[in-house]
Amino acid sequence: MFKNFKCEVVYNLWLREMKRFVRAKSRLVANIAQPFFWLAIMGMGFGSTMKFRELPPGVDYLNFLVPGIMGMTLLFSSMFAGLSVLWDRQFGFLKEILVAPVSRLSIIGGMIAGSVTTGLIQANLILLIGLFFGFRISHPAALIPAMIIMMLIAVSFTAMGIAFASKMEDMHGFQLIMNFVIMPIFFLSGALFPLEGLPSWLSFLARLNPLTYGVDGLRALLLGLSHFSIQLDFSILILFCLAMLGLGTYLFKNCEL
Repeated sequence: MFKNFKCEVVYNLWLREMKRFVRAKSRLVANIAQPFFWLAIMGMGFGSTMKFRELPPGVDYLNFLVPGIMGMTLLFSSMFAGLSVLWDRQFGFLKEILVAPVSRLSIIGGMIAGSVTTGLIQANLILLIGLFFGFRISHPAALIPAMIIMMLIAVSFTAMGIAFASKMEDMHGFQLIMNFVIMPIFFLSGALFPLEGLPSWLSFLARLNPLTYGVDGLRALLLGLSHFSIQLDFSILILFCLAMLGLGTYLFKNCEL
C-alpha cells in the first residue's frame, strides 16, 4: 500500500495548492466574504430579534453562530477540492502525475494536505472575524482540540469531494451534485439553530449528519455549549474521517486517466 510513497510528492502538491490559494485573490475574498455576511447579517442583524429559549443565559445568537459558520467554511472549501481534480484532469496535469512512478496514495495525500490547510486558514479567519464582532472563547486552551476537530472535518469532506470527483468528468455536473449534497449537510448540522426542540424526524436526520458532531464539538470547546458529549463528537468524526479516507483513496486509485 505504501510502495513508492514519497513525502516530497505530498509536499510538492501541498505547495502547489498553497501557491494557487495565495495567487487566487478572488477565491480568498469570495470564501471569506460569504461567511462574513452570515455573521454580520444573521449574527448581528437577525440575532437581535431571534431569541432561542434553548440557549443558556449569557450566550447570544452571534456566539452560537460563529462555530457553525466555521463548520460551514470548512465544509464548502473541503468539498469543492474535488474541482481541482476535475480541473487537473481537463488540462492534463492529473494524467502527468498519475503516470509518474509514485503511489497514488502520496498524490491524494498531497491533495488532501493542501485542501485541509486552506480550509483551516479560512476557518481561523472566520474565528478572528467572530472575535472582532464580540465572540468570546470559553478558554484559550480549547483552541488546540478545536483545531483537531477542524482538521477532522476538513480531511473528511476533502476525501469525500475527491471520491465524487474520481467518478466524474464534467465540472458543471460536479458543482450541481456538490450543491445538492452540501446544502442538506449544512442546514441539518445545527450550524444555524439549536438541535434541542426539533421535530423527531428532523432530529433523526441531524443525528445522521457527520457535520452535526463537528459543529457541536466546536461549540463545546470554544463556547462551552453542546448537545452531545465531546467524546461522542470526536468518536463520530474519527470514524467518519477514516471511512471517507478509505473511500476517497480507493476510488482515486481506481480512477481512469
